[in-house]
Amino acid sequence: QVQLVESGGGLVQAGGSLRLSCAASGRTFSSYAMGWFRQAPGKEREFVAAISWRGGTPLYADSVKGRFTVSRDNTKNTVYLQMNSLKPEDTAVYYCAASQPATVVRRTAGDYNYWGQGTQVTVSS
Repeated sequence: QVQLVESGGGLVQAGGSLRLSCAASGRTFSSYAMGWFRQAPGKEREFVAAISWRGGTPLYADSVKGRFTVSRDNTKNTVYLQMNSLKPEDTAVYYCAASQPATVVRRTAGDYNYWGQGTQVTVSS
């Protein structure tokens, strides 16, 4: 089991940057692949990015590719989402999630076992 807590959200102007962090507690962080999802009002939860337990196979949604970077530091039990060139359409609650097996990155929310509480990201135009 793992508990996840996101932080780093806030209000930013279009073109700005934010770095989200997801701190994990528990003994088995390295046993999970990690993903980032987001959900805007009136929309379904959508995949943003994912990374394997070793960090060698990052995966991105087309809408964020080239702007967002996912990384993880297993020694700190933390996964990050660096968001650059933010757009108003990036506005959403961002969630981190954990899935198994650790070597497989997934795009579907239903494949993730554990979720954080979410952090709000608002991008003004």
